[in-house]
Amino acid sequence: MADDSSAHDSATPKADGTTRRDFLTLTASAVGAVGVGAVAIPFINSMNPAADVLAQASIDVELGDIQPGSSKVVMWRGKPVFIRHRTQTEIDKLQKTPLRELPDPQTDLERFAKNPAWLVVVGVCTHLGCVPNERRGMQTDGVDGGWLCACHGSVYDGSGRIIKGPAPKNLEVPSYQFMNGNKTLRIG
Repeated sequence: MADDSSAHDSATPKADGTTRRDFLTLTASAVGAVGVGAVAIPFINSMNPAADVLAQASIDVELGDIQPGSSKVVMWRGKPVFIRHRTQTEIDKLQKTPLRELPDPQTDLERFAKNPAWLVVVGVCTHLGCVPNERRGMQTDGVDGGWLCACHGSVYDGSGRIIKGPAPKNLEVPSYQFMNGNKTLRIG
């Protein structure tokens, strides 16, 4: 009989209307919630970028050693970035390109409004991810310069716009900004 009375006592409401069972349920729920949080927080933190990835989030490039008409390739986030100091003749010619001739129409000024003298594009072909080669002194379809993806034949002009081949889009323009009076370029 003593067992029946103790079982009865756990379900018997106290003066405030709570039972011992309510207290045990609330306590078990609180411990469970803390346990879930203890497991979930490290799991969610494991999805954050690693320190080596964060270190590559942005890079600074000194522009002083890149003369007009020359290029430089830097690595950013494991991808090559083509930086070209364009001459006024190159810029004028690229700005006159008819958009109707381009598979992915964008004006040169849309792509490089921050400073048209500087081309900054991610050097990865938008077809299958190959790295195009700079076309120095080569002419394709009346276009001088630019890049050629030798793997599948995609041709990009001096603005990084696709002009021929299977690539569906222009070379990507990463986020960038000029610093120190246009002497330094920060990519990322």
